[in-house]
Amino acid sequence: MDPQINGVPKIFLFLLLPAIIIQISTALPTKHQSSSPSNTQINSNSVLVALLDSHYTELAELVEKALLLPTLEAAVNRHNITVFAPRNEALERDLDPEFKRFLLEPRNLRSLQTLLLFHIVPARVDSPNSAESTQHKTLSNHRVKLTNSGSGEVLVDSAKVVRLNDVVRPDGVIHGIERMLVPRSVEEDFNRRRSLRSISAVLPEGAPEVDPRTHRLKAPAPAVPAGAPPVLPIFDAMAPGPSLAPAPAPGPGGPHGHFDGEAQVKDFIQTLLHYGGYNELADILVNLTSLATEMGRLVSEGYVLTVLAPNDEAMAKLATERLSEAGAAEQIVYYHLIPEYQTEESMYNAVRRFGKVRYDTLRLPHKVMAEEADGSVRFGSGDGSAYLFDPDIYTDGRISVQGIDGVLFPAEEAATSVTEAKPVAKLVAKPRRGKLLEVACGMLGAVGQESHFTSCQ
Repeated sequence: MDPQINGVPKIFLFLLLPAIIIQISTALPTKHQSSSPSNTQINSNSVLVALLDSHYTELAELVEKALLLPTLEAAVNRHNITVFAPRNEALERDLDPEFKRFLLEPRNLRSLQTLLLFHIVPARVDSPNSAESTQHKTLSNHRVKLTNSGSGEVLVDSAKVVRLNDVVRPDGVIHGIERMLVPRSVEEDFNRRRSLRSISAVLPEGAPEVDPRTHRLKAPAPAVPAGAPPVLPIFDAMAPGPSLAPAPAPGPGGPHGHFDGEAQVKDFIQTLLHYGGYNELADILVNLTSLATEMGRLVSEGYVLTVLAPNDEAMAKLATERLSEAGAAEQIVYYHLIPEYQTEESMYNAVRRFGKVRYDTLRLPHKVMAEEADGSVRFGSGDGSAYLFDPDIYTDGRISVQGIDGVLFPAEEAATSVTEAKPVAKLVAKPRRGKLLEVACGMLGAVGQESHFTSCQ
């Protein structure tokens, strides 16, 4: 055996053979690379981009919901396409709401995809020139018939083309049609689901009764015609049957503690602090008094409260002496607590309807008056009034917090504070003489002797 081939040693050829094979394999394209369309990108001038940016917004939204964008991209990469696009009015108003609900259900995704692909032909279809009808296969493997009526109208199956060649691009065309095309398979699927839904509710029937004398099943009672007297006597119908007693409703006295008043009070105070502008009232409730604990106990026992919360600006105008007195802070806050659940809307409706409304407060027996003023609710009257400034700061069904721009006082205290603010002039009254002494001085004056009596001077 010759150890050389054309002057080249064989061992050298064996060493070069793997490198030559690798170089040839990389130079030749594989079958997967030549057939896969994922390497090509959609051009900005594509008909698919034009569809998503066109005035057929309802159809474009359905295409996105049906997850058909990758399928349409692959179709555009392979060949031209033709889209028969229904106008928005056909999908918004003309489409049956029950059928549209059926299409948008996640379990009916396949039906939605079939319906949309029925409107796309994987070829460029221009308007027919002759009156002969032509059939075209769609991406849903169904066929549509395109006809020219001769009077200028073009029909796709039974739908009229209202915008011929509405969008024209190098890789496809869009024709606007008057209504949606529904293939027979989607229509059958819809009718099948609708019939199953109609028979899914089974009418309840009573259990068969056994005759205690013969131990046989009783024959069903005949149907009572309309308007006939009832079969069961009225006294038997009113008699209580062997029914179960209703379960007790969960309440504040139950073992589970249905109302957690302390947590709700903490929640509304925390909301006041986060809302901002009500730190003074939160400080009074938590640090200066034990009112937060009392409010939590009330809510736990099932009561509801509406808090008229003065803001920090209103509390700053309050004199320091009013808060320094023993029990003054509690009395002020009590007057701002209404044992009702009121919102801004309910109070405004009440004052608009009844004019002036008096709400009970926890400072018995005083009440706070509310009336409509300047499109809002005003509490109190005169200089001591306050407007509803921040409505519905906190509303959880048990506690309602309404921000106001002033501190309220009962009418008696408001009048007293105003009187104390004004200087009072001292009046010195003359001693009043008795009636008998006045008559005596008059008689003495007639004779000129009243000067002898000091009481008459």
